Amino acid sequence: MTVHHVQPNVTASQRHHDEKTRLLELMDRRNGKWTPSHPRHRLLDALYGFLKYKDSQGAELNRLLGLYSRVSKSQKALLDHHIAYSSKFDEVDRKLARNQAVCDSIVDSALDFYEVPYSELTAHVREREAAGQTADRISVSQALKHIVRDWTTEGQHERNSTFACLLHTLVQLFPHRHGTIDPIRVLLPGAGHGRLGHDIERLGGFEVTINEWSMYMNVAYRFLEEHGQAVKHTFYPFVEGWSHHATDADMQRGLSFPDVDLQPSAVLMAEGDFTTAFNEQKGYYDVVITYFFIDTARNLLSYFDTIKKVLKPGGYWINLGPLLYGTAPFVQLSLEEIIKITEAMGFHYQDTDRKCGDLTLEGATVRGMEAIYGFDNRALTKNAYNAQFWVAKR
Repeated sequence: MTVHHVQPNVTASQRHHDEKTRLLELMDRRNGKWTPSHPRHRLLDALYGFLKYKDSQGAELNRLLGLYSRVSKSQKALLDHHIAYSSKFDEVDRKLARNQAVCDSIVDSALDFYEVPYSELTAHVREREAAGQTADRISVSQALKHIVRDWTTEGQHERNSTFACLLHTLVQLFPHRHGTIDPIRVLLPGAGHGRLGHDIERLGGFEVTINEWSMYMNVAYRFLEEHGQAVKHTFYPFVEGWSHHATDADMQRGLSFPDVDLQPSAVLMAEGDFTTAFNEQKGYYDVVITYFFIDTARNLLSYFDTIKKVLKPGGYWINLGPLLYGTAPFVQLSLEEIIKITEAMGFHYQDTDRKCGDLTLEGATVRGMEAIYGFDNRALTKNAYNAQFWVAKR
């Protein structure tokens, strides 16, 4: 597979300028009712989480230290003599402090990008703390773990098979894209930190738009956009959890990111709700790729409606991911039911390449392939899905 490195152009820059203007208007406090669901409120909540990363993780570390205090003196002596166990808490605390430095940089980058005064953030933090609202430790941790998945060498084991399937499919669908006047427009909702979108753009001939709802993901992505030189940053993503480690060194190891240079003007990030953010782009995209996405829907049918709406007639919907529905979805469809419903909506399922797995259902072209989703390639546990892959034509 040949990768064409395409330099950013005026059109790409204009796309970014227009989207930034739209985003800042959306973020204005005066735009809509000021509630926790307001985009600016969600942004401030996310920044609160990153700002208080070490405090939140430190509270958990102190809880573990308190549990360790129940170990007898003789048992502690054994642990300390042979593995210096007590010192492990101090070392983890130091690594958390280094992670906080990365989080602080993420906050600074976001304040600049979204044009938010630091005083506004500190006021928001005071309000949330006064109301007894603690920072969201889990969402920040997940955002950092997704940097491992998307932008480190160690995350490559999770990206390799699934990305290869998707990239191969795009190349097969659009073999003559370099000879066209207009690029092939690709939309990736639920893109997280955007690595798949950037890898697609590197193929050449594709104009890539990525979309993400989570502000925790978005502020980290904006940091990557601004500071995208390869192996510039180091963090310690595995010190937050003490389970499933073969060695202490595995737990405390640092990872550098990003593993390759990130070209910010190559891919457009359009933030917001997938079902509403593209209302003005009916029939605009040649391809919609839902990668680990459709099962995140509150209303799965709204996702299907939006995919159909934004695709050009004859455009392709490519899916790869599990069917792990959340806690309160309106509907939860089986794979067979998804096929029946989307065919009734006018989608036509295409033949698929055996490189993307074995056929899942008799008489259907959908394939299943193992997709690892665990973040740590050295862990003594493995989380993987029989992710479902299909190509459907509108």
